[in-house]
Amino acid sequence: MRWIVFAAAAVWPGSPQPDVETGNWPHWRGPEANGVAPKADPPLTWDAATNIKWKASLPGRGSATPIVWGDQVFIVTAIPTTRVAEPADLPKADPTLVRKTTAPNVYHQFVVLAFDRATGKLRWKQTAAEKVPHEGHHASHSYAAGSPTTDGRFLYVSFGSFGIYCYDLDGKLQWQRDLGRLSTRLGWGEAVTPVIHGDSLLLNWDQEKDAALVCLDAKTGKTKWRVERDDKTSWNTPLVVEHQGRTQVIVNGTKRIRSYDLKDGAEIWQCAGMTINAIPSPVAVNGIVYVMSGYTGAGAVAVPLDSKGDLGADGKVVWRASKGMPYVPSPLLAGNRLYFTQTNSPIYTVLDIKTGQPLVDRERLPDVTSFYASPIAAAGRIYLVDRTGTTLVLRQADRLEVLATNRLDDPIDASPVAVGRQLFLRGAKYLYCIQGK
Repeated sequence: MRWIVFAAAAVWPGSPQPDVETGNWPHWRGPEANGVAPKADPPLTWDAATNIKWKASLPGRGSATPIVWGDQVFIVTAIPTTRVAEPADLPKADPTLVRKTTAPNVYHQFVVLAFDRATGKLRWKQTAAEKVPHEGHHASHSYAAGSPTTDGRFLYVSFGSFGIYCYDLDGKLQWQRDLGRLSTRLGWGEAVTPVIHGDSLLLNWDQEKDAALVCLDAKTGKTKWRVERDDKTSWNTPLVVEHQGRTQVIVNGTKRIRSYDLKDGAEIWQCAGMTINAIPSPVAVNGIVYVMSGYTGAGAVAVPLDSKGDLGADGKVVWRASKGMPYVPSPLLAGNRLYFTQTNSPIYTVLDIKTGQPLVDRERLPDVTSFYASPIAAAGRIYLVDRTGTTLVLRQADRLEVLATNRLDDPIDASPVAVGRQLFLRGAKYLYCIQGK
């Protein structure tokens, strides 16, 4: 494992906390890590010819959600080149692991892009690495699935096996770190989204062997601590939450949720009840964390943040639920409700967070097919973007009420982003800025 620190990182200004008032979107689930844009009022309707402020062509392929800070929109992508690796230079895969994918034999560029928020013009571009992937990925996945994050001073980017990078907001590299290769379940690919809290940068390094939660020093990229996990590939992003003077890092995982102390990585509590392939990220409010998974089964649990030790499958929790949980999308926590879809399908549920009881119970959404994008809330509305590029706008209510159906001829797997009067959508071909007149 290697790290490189550049001289530019020698002076490190204090990192501000994400400011909801400024309308930034610093993390893939927004300023409050729950999918809510408290100050945003994006358009209700649009199409390819209406309310498109700008669209920018995107090279390569990626499913990572863009983030917004100030006057810039940041996004990552992976671009296959025509440069074929010599047989001796091809990375060797672990022969003990079962794979259903084939690694490519061409070099890929792992690229960070910054667009001007007002115009969509490219402000800067950095090629973080050019490497040959050691694994393939699922047909619907990509090599750029982990979203960037920012503390308002620096941009943190994870390409997983292909490196962790810190840039200033003008694109100057501060440090880079190689944490080694990930070996994912069946070779389906990676999605390591970094989480910044103070001077700690957290990475869920779950994989088939040597799974871990890693905490880096955000100033230097050096390891502060690393905790081994007896979990497998999970693809979810940790949640950092402060409770009663202690900062917890909560990680969904195969069959089990765990909470760690941010200070040293010590485990605080764990709770069973998840399925394999745990992808949805936890959400929390008022001393309770809500965690879901929905692959080959369904599980949801509301765990008090003052829990300690192993809660087991029958431990003291607020409630459990076992129907209609999401597989790839994460739930939206808005007010005292959880909003989500069943597996990746257009089956919609609203839960009361106090009781776990459904207020909308697995009702079918019209005009949409399937979802990878996670829902967001803004201005009393819920935005759900399906994989064909169709967005349903619902009223944020205890009933299913469709306000608008908006179509773009561009597949979308990244989650929507709402900032001010703008909505940003990352399609397969374009990055869209949607804004009313």
